[in-house]
Amino acid sequence: MARAVGIGGIFLKARNPEGLSAWYATHLGIALQDGGSLAFNSPESDPEPAGMTVFAHFPLDTSYFGEGEQQSMVNFRVDDLDQLLAQLTAAGVRIDPHREDYTYGRFAWIWDPEGNRVELWEPPAEK
Repeated sequence: MARAVGIGGIFLKARNPEGLSAWYATHLGIALQDGGSLAFNSPESDPEPAGMTVFAHFPLDTSYFGEGEQQSMVNFRVDDLDQLLAQLTAAGVRIDPHREDYTYGRFAWIWDPEGNRVELWEPPAEK
């Protein structure tokens, strides 16, 4: 049986698509490619391992995505949560002070310039 094997893309509406793409490239290291799409690996790097991808549904009244009418939230795997949060703080990015730590990783949340709440996840170090 044919089946889906992973996430092929994440698409968000934006008032300023080019500016928002540039923000993600600058602050999260997601490189802009020809045509305005984003890629997680820069041309000079080797591809990173795919890792785990979660597809989940939340109730309509969830507060997990933050305040407001946000209908979706992107979760990015990151390689060093503390360093990234320090960089984002220095750049003036809005950061939720709440953190969560589990056996499967550490979590933090930020907002992009258009008000989208974004989850950052650092998986545990491989043993």
